[in-house]
Amino acid sequence: MRVKPMCGFMALTVCLLIASSAFADKLVCISNEKLKGEMTVNNCLLKGEQFAIVDPYGGVRIISPEEAQVMKKLNPKLFEEKAYGIIYLKEAPEMQKLTPLSVPRKY
Repeated sequence: MRVKPMCGFMALTVCLLIASSAFADKLVCISNEKLKGEMTVNNCLLKGEQFAIVDPYGGVRIISPEEAQVMKKLNPKLFEEKAYGIIYLKEAPEMQKLTPLSVPRKY
């Protein structure tokens, strides 16, 4: 009798994990809150705007100019996207993830 409820609970847990992993981090402007896609992220950085990465759970990490330069070298397409302010967080596009770096085998 306990097997069916436990299987249902496990299936629900797996579905929730898959659904929560579908949402990705977003890059939003925190110094100009009213941006709504008029400029690209790169143009905003050149003007001196500050950006932050917001994860799906509401965690925020402010990006320093040095971090932005490194991110630009690793993922240049990220900075070609339209910039959105923190007010328009739901409309902001999700950040493109990099493919994992290949690691050589050690024998």
